[in-house]
Amino acid sequence: MNLALARLLEGPEPLEPEMIDEFLAVHGSPVVEGTTVTFFWRGEAEEVRLRHFVFGLPSAQRFKRVEGTDLWWYAFEVPKGSRFEYKIEVHREGRRSLLRDPLNPRIAHDPFGSNSVCATTGYETPEWTFPDPEARPGTLEVVEVPSRLHETPQRVVLYKPARLRPTRRYRLLVVFDGEDYLRFAGLKTVLDNLIHRSELPPLMVALTQSPERMLDYAANPVHAAWVGEELLPWLEERLPLRDRPADRCLMGASLGAVAAMYAAAAHPTLFGRLLLQSGSFAFSDHGEAADHPRMAPVLDFINAWRANPTRLAEKVYLSCGVYESLIYHNRSLVPRLTEADMEVRFAEARDGHNWEGWRDRLREALTWLFPGPIGLVYE
Repeated sequence: MNLALARLLEGPEPLEPEMIDEFLAVHGSPVVEGTTVTFFWRGEAEEVRLRHFVFGLPSAQRFKRVEGTDLWWYAFEVPKGSRFEYKIEVHREGRRSLLRDPLNPRIAHDPFGSNSVCATTGYETPEWTFPDPEARPGTLEVVEVPSRLHETPQRVVLYKPARLRPTRRYRLLVVFDGEDYLRFAGLKTVLDNLIHRSELPPLMVALTQSPERMLDYAANPVHAAWVGEELLPWLEERLPLRDRPADRCLMGASLGAVAAMYAAAAHPTLFGRLLLQSGSFAFSDHGEAADHPRMAPVLDFINAWRANPTRLAEKVYLSCGVYESLIYHNRSLVPRLTEADMEVRFAEARDGHNWEGWRDRLREALTWLFPGPIGLVYE
């Protein structure tokens, strides 16, 4: 129990609704005190639970009701510098509802909706993720890339840096789930800011978005062929791009990271940089089947590559949250990448499998893979 709640309960009895109103108006939810986080919910219910997205901890923690009131609370310990997302599960009149925390204004969005956010002592949203009025904005252009491998042209969003010079040649970043990175991780703002500060060189970005990502991104040879044999040549014909592998990077998160790794393996001489975030790098040491039928190609690919690691790129940046189930798989990949003669940087964060967690790693990742003119590399 946190100190604020303890002081409230030590007050005069009975605990009047006005006292609860005043308490919640001052403290809100959750209340963070050191490593203790206390959540509150108010209302009539048979049961209230915390549904958090922290792997390794039971995610249906029961709130306690303050006797004689409609105030509920739950407290647990979380390391400093943590950030995680959650919902509140309310059982009422035989029905169960999953709700954002009405006492917490902090919200994160993803393709499935939105969650409430808890940030503990020591976590701050990076300042370079906010729009900088002094940063000249790059532009976004939607294009249709013809394809022989697909039935229809493929939609791609191109990011072009501010102050684009036709006589200059630029590095290329290809991002899978790119439009999700724009919407949920603020990628355009991050690029504008880092380029403006000379921490990242001006570069071209091709943002792809598969309507069938469970098919395309799950170690699919057709998708990999599209990237190397159709998308890249199309971009090179129309954009002033550098032509060295070291100037090309594939980037993705979750299953998008698998797609990036698989495309690099399919075209080992095309891409010199990889940015892999929370990759769904499923593997088995004992011949288990994949949990999902569409993950079977991923399992086969990762098992085969781990058994015989081949060089995929010159530099690989890998990151994962310690509060997600994939942390073991990502950690296990690091020594194999190093064995295959790649320069590897691995970062762990006290966060889960979510877009803002991936956003928070972008500065370190991008500036290490493509150092800007000022030559800063963030250790």
